[in-house]
Amino acid sequence: MTFGKFMLIPLFIAFQAFTMMVIAPFIPGADKVLLGAPGLITWIAFQAWAMYFLAGCTPKMGAKTLVGYAGGILASIAIFELNGVLSSLNSAPIPWGLCLAVFVVVIPVIMMEKVPGLDFIPAYFIGAGVFFALMTHGGKPEGMCTTSWYGTAALAEMVACAIGLVYGWITVTVRTCYTNKVTSAGPQ
Repeated sequence: MTFGKFMLIPLFIAFQAFTMMVIAPFIPGADKVLLGAPGLITWIAFQAWAMYFLAGCTPKMGAKTLVGYAGGILASIAIFELNGVLSSLNSAPIPWGLCLAVFVVVIPVIMMEKVPGLDFIPAYFIGAGVFFALMTHGGKPEGMCTTSWYGTAALAEMVACAIGLVYGWITVTVRTCYTNKVTSAGPQ
């Protein structure tokens, strides 16, 4: 493919990135004090967009990525809650209760590798990392119960993840169609 014909691909992807920035303020949770500015949520959508490629560029793996993000959220909540139970073990410089909570929760997460449909483990770790970032950004708003705090962050993460995965699917679909059309048109 010539440089000129290839240039349409980066232009299309840039347009997608532009539209993601336009819709960012409307992603649920983006306007909450808990989650900060829309940019905080937008990075999740961009990250999930990249995860679509890392997962192999198929809708099936996109779905596994979405499931993995949800699993990562649940694992994070389990770590937060178990850390609360084990908080008496936390001391400087090593938070032993948190370390033990992570140890315990990671075991069932890794076991998901043996469960078809739930076996894309990198998405669990990315989803958990995103959730930890959301939960530690700014702290729990005054007067908000912990369940609502978890729910607000989880909803924002999952919506942003789904948006990013859809963008990944669109990128692959349009690029494949365009490449096939250009390639079938003759020598490049």
